[in-house]
Amino acid sequence: MLIFMMIILIIAAILIAVNIRIVPQANAYVLERLGAYSGTWEVGIHVKIPLIDKIAKKVSLKEHVIDFPPQPVITKDNVTMEIDTVIYFQITDPKLYTYGVANPMAAIENLTATTLRNIIGELELDESLTSREIINSKIRIVLDEATDAWGIKINRVEVKNIVPPRDIQEAMEKQMRAERERREAILKAEGEKKSAILIAEGNKQAEILKAEASKQATILEAEASKEAAIRTAEGEAEAIRMVQQATADGIKMIVESSPTDEVISLKSLEAFAQAADGKATKLIIPSNIAGLAGLATSVRELVSKDI
Repeated sequence: MLIFMMIILIIAAILIAVNIRIVPQANAYVLERLGAYSGTWEVGIHVKIPLIDKIAKKVSLKEHVIDFPPQPVITKDNVTMEIDTVIYFQITDPKLYTYGVANPMAAIENLTATTLRNIIGELELDESLTSREIINSKIRIVLDEATDAWGIKINRVEVKNIVPPRDIQEAMEKQMRAERERREAILKAEGEKKSAILIAEGNKQAEILKAEASKQATILEAEASKEAAIRTAEGEAEAIRMVQQATADGIKMIVESSPTDEVISLKSLEAFAQAADGKATKLIIPSNIAGLAGLATSVRELVSKDI
């Protein structure tokens, strides 16, 4: 009996240990009891009843990303192209996700393809290529409403690639190449224009500087000539002053020596002789020239007697 009880306790402990479940973070377990929905286990430790309870589905509550393959669509102007999309979604209700739809991923993919065809069918090719944000927003709204009954929340939809037909791609590439060449030509012309403006501005500044330098040189030359003339005039004035001063000193000495009439007459005769030796074309002869001549003869005779 003791051995039997021990066996029973061991079996019970094994059953309890086997049926203990720990739900990790960002996960949820859907529990069924006797085939019917019993509850949803959140994060933590749980124990299920052996042979009665069953974990129907383990659900991750993290954000999921699905990259669907390209889908063929036709635009309003009958152009066939391929578009692939990326869906970002999150499971908000594990029960609805488990029992709402048989294959949620396939359902979302088919719903996305159908919605994409409906939206692109209302747009022309040019609008389809330039309206990604509008397409993304419309797809997300439609998917979010449809998947709400499946316990799924569509967070974001992104149109990853839009691939038009080959001939249209070539035409678009040619257009883009022509646009690049046009922009390059515009940039080149603008660069040449700016370069010409800068060169003209440089030449203008050079001419201004050259004229300014010439002006300064002329001013300096005029200043130098003016200074030289002033120096020359000052020198001549000083020479005249010195001559006049010497003459005045001579006259003063003569006056101080109390000269006789004969000496004065003799000096007058010397001055007349010096005037006659000059280059003057006209001579004014004083009225007493005869008296001066007689005085000169008397002086000569006096000198001869002394000899």
